[in-house]
Amino acid sequence: MDSRVSELFGGCCRPGGGPAVGGTLKARGAGGSSGCGGPKGKKKNGRNRGGKANNPPYLPPEAEDGNIEYKLKLVNPSQYRFEHLVTQMKWRLQEGRGEAVYQIGVEDNGLLVGLAEEEMRASLKTLHRMAEKVGADITVLREREVDYDSDTPRKITEVLVRKVPDNQQFLDLRVAVLGNVDSGKSTLLGVLTQGELDNGRGRARLNLFRHLHEIQSGRTSSISFEILGFNSKGEVVNYSDSRTAEEICESSSKMITFIDLAGHHKYLHTTIFGLTSYCPDCALLLVSANTGIAGTTREHLGLALALKVPFFIVVSKVDLCAKTTVERTVRQLERVLKQPGCHKVPMLVTSEDDAVTAAQQFAQSPNVTPIFTLSSVSGESLDLLKVFLNILPPLTNSKEQEELMQQLTEFQVDEIYTVPEVGTVVGGTLSSGICREGDQLVVGPTDDGCFLELRVCSIQRNRSACRVLRAGQAATLALGDFDRALLRKGMVMVSPEMNPTICSVFEAEIVLLFHATTFRRGFQVTVHVGNVRQTAVVEKIHAKDKLRTGEKAVVRFRFLKHPEYLKVGAKLLFREGVTKGIGHVTDVQAITAGEAQANMGF
Repeated sequence: MDSRVSELFGGCCRPGGGPAVGGTLKARGAGGSSGCGGPKGKKKNGRNRGGKANNPPYLPPEAEDGNIEYKLKLVNPSQYRFEHLVTQMKWRLQEGRGEAVYQIGVEDNGLLVGLAEEEMRASLKTLHRMAEKVGADITVLREREVDYDSDTPRKITEVLVRKVPDNQQFLDLRVAVLGNVDSGKSTLLGVLTQGELDNGRGRARLNLFRHLHEIQSGRTSSISFEILGFNSKGEVVNYSDSRTAEEICESSSKMITFIDLAGHHKYLHTTIFGLTSYCPDCALLLVSANTGIAGTTREHLGLALALKVPFFIVVSKVDLCAKTTVERTVRQLERVLKQPGCHKVPMLVTSEDDAVTAAQQFAQSPNVTPIFTLSSVSGESLDLLKVFLNILPPLTNSKEQEELMQQLTEFQVDEIYTVPEVGTVVGGTLSSGICREGDQLVVGPTDDGCFLELRVCSIQRNRSACRVLRAGQAATLALGDFDRALLRKGMVMVSPEMNPTICSVFEAEIVLLFHATTFRRGFQVTVHVGNVRQTAVVEKIHAKDKLRTGEKAVVRFRFLKHPEYLKVGAKLLFREGVTKGIGHVTDVQAITAGEAQANMGF
């Protein structure tokens, strides 16, 4: 972690400051697609809408892994060849967890050859037959002309192949929504998920609020979840044509789960909990066009960078501003993103072609940061964001998913409810393994360091029934008549075979992002490690007496209230007032339940 991220927390990073590291990456072909300092090899998607200029001759060579397949042409294949192509498509779909992208007219080494119109039509017909064979649909994303020594125009076609996976587990991406208070986060989510534009006075956000005081104040204070689906043809599925979340899930091949977080500084602890506990795949940072980088925007940006959560930016409320004001806000964002603490390459999205390019480059390079400018009232450029979300591939590959599923079950408890006629219900994320209805698990640690036996009665994902939960998926589990008073946020439900360890004392290698004075022994902070959130005291700073902003050290912490379940290597974030730090757990001093009881009075 670059200690220069501390500038975002300490207020030292002014909008106009900092050297220009990298240029703005513009995907528009006519305007040029080169961005000096951009990620190596990412000029491949420079677009050409008006002619043959600016098309690079090569894409990167085809990778054996991943969900992208190059095909020069697919004209009248033999039966044996066709079966081979179908098997190949199954592999690419498996790699993309139900999605694959085919580049037609491209050789395996990445050379952009292109096809004449008749050959392209025949190739797409064969691709359609292949997709039918595996139960998938195809959608043409875009066509491009290429420079080639030929009298007839030659084109490359990019095609999205999507299906519901064989296990009926739709592709699910979690997107955390960040941004300053009153930037329009809940309103944007209301427009996306309800399918109706806002009236300019916040009507679209009313369905998202969970508490009366949120409706009265118009400000989010809790974490809420909203879903947006896409079917196999890439069409939006939301509440405008579906009455319930279950109908949306049944009609969708891909699901975007938005985690709506609080923007007010008073609820910063809730926002941090959402980022650390719910394991979002990426984040959406919302910036109001008329106020620019204000309030907690810079701090939320710093949190995403510190926790290494990829993010893209949406500039909202463009209907309230003149074009020059919107451009000024975008330039301000570009300056901040290029500074050493961020080192990002901004990518302004102004067309559907840009949106497709942005989705692909965002998944391939951690440095590329797409920027959208839109309005939730007029609907301007709203479709570009939907195209981006539809094309955005999973950010974790299938191998990582398989490795996690082969481990023992571990479920993080983030929310606890009591539902009439159902009993106690817990919400959270399955970190590893597989969880099924009827599984016997243990939950803990309790205040005295014990783990208690329980049974999973039923499972729901996105408010619809689910029999099997796989690693990386979020869900709610019904526990029947299990006593709710025995549960708390921060617990884990694990397989009895795991023999989980607990600790009250642990060590972490940290970077002090910001502190007004000096960070010393005895200082108390609130520690966030995954779904764990508890006050801890600094017992020792190894090799140093004190720390200042930007300095690194190994620090020993002790939890003040009760023991927790921690794993070595887990990301850690701590805060106290304006003080903030980031790091990872390096050592855990395991204790028994008896030792935990003895330490309870500490």
